[in-house]
Amino acid sequence: MAEAPEGDPMPSSSENTEYIIESNLKDDEGPSPKKRKTVLIENEQIEKLENRLGGILCCAVCLDLPQAAVYQCSNGHLMCAPCFNHLLADARLRDETATCPNCRVEISKTLSSRNLAVEKTVSELPLECKHCTRVFPRHSLQHHEEKICEERVTGCRYASLGCGWRGAARGAAAHEAACAHPRRSAADLLELLARRERRAADDLLVYTQLLDLLSCEKITFNDLQLKPYRTEELHKLYYETSRFSAFAHQWVVKAFVNKNQRDPTQSSQREITYQLILKSKPSAAVCVSWVCVRGPYGDARVAPALAAHAFRDDEAAPARALPLHDAADTNRLLSGKAIHFRLIMFLTNK
Repeated sequence: MAEAPEGDPMPSSSENTEYIIESNLKDDEGPSPKKRKTVLIENEQIEKLENRLGGILCCAVCLDLPQAAVYQCSNGHLMCAPCFNHLLADARLRDETATCPNCRVEISKTLSSRNLAVEKTVSELPLECKHCTRVFPRHSLQHHEEKICEERVTGCRYASLGCGWRGAARGAAAHEAACAHPRRSAADLLELLARRERRAADDLLVYTQLLDLLSCEKITFNDLQLKPYRTEELHKLYYETSRFSAFAHQWVVKAFVNKNQRDPTQSSQREITYQLILKSKPSAAVCVSWVCVRGPYGDARVAPALAAHAFRDDEAAPARALPLHDAADTNRLLSGKAIHFRLIMFLTNK
């Protein structure tokens, strides 16, 4: 057995235990002050970098980070898709050339390009959840806010039975356990079920009508382009298709922005209304039903809406709103050179 060197006494078992405990306590205290300071400095530098990137990559129009596609002018200035379409639509309504808000170079769908690098960079930047204030990359934030976050506002799973409770998701289970709606009698639910059936019948009506019209003897469709024109009076913008034939007659579709409002550029809410016009003179009334759909070359998400009119002379049907799924699609349509859609017509004369 080796002897301990002189001058270095062997520690006792109790002293050895105290040494180990002191070492463990030091380890449990966390990082040293120097290391904590380094971490704080790194976090501060990361935050400053994120702020600088946010200022560099923001849209030149709304000065916010883009939520969707990003376009750039020929000089590289960035615009988010909604602002880009709004600039092109405003230029169309004013009969002017659209220009970049920074350098005033001309912009259009052919002269401008998508910047995919900026889109991917923005999607990786962090953003706080609006409910719990935790930070997530932008590409995953929407999923967290809608599906995962315990602080998100949600409803009771018995909402279809008439429960109107709304609250934080973390409290949903407790509410549902005490909710009185599952214990309601069938007689109490009859009125609610009747209202739901009426709404479902209204939604189904347009499809039922279309199926009935498919049994008509004469059906035709035309892929049309609404091209922009200007009136001599007040220089207003309107759209019109070329003449097309259907059921041995000549027809035209004409459209207006905001029901021919004097200055549509002053309104952020825009709407396109259209009219089907018979350009020939029939010997008898021509009863026609029609529906507008997107068509092979259109980019408008059109909701199904059936229209009908009895044309007795060279006349126009009452103006109807172009049924778009999203009001933001109006600017997207106005930003293009033409509005493409398909018109399906049914001759309902007996």
